[in-house]
Amino acid sequence: MTKLIIPLTLAAFTLSACETIKGAGQDISNAGEAITEESQEVQNDL
Repeated sequence: MTKLIIPLTLAAFTLSACETIKGAGQDISNAGEAITEESQEVQNDL
């Protein structure tokens, strides 16, 4: 039973890490889009 629990636990951590990295990438992308939009608004106001 213990031999099965350890690989399943490691697999769960690995999958959750992938989701965390994916989420971080999306957050960075959204921040970049927000900066781009704001800079375009500033340029339009000049």
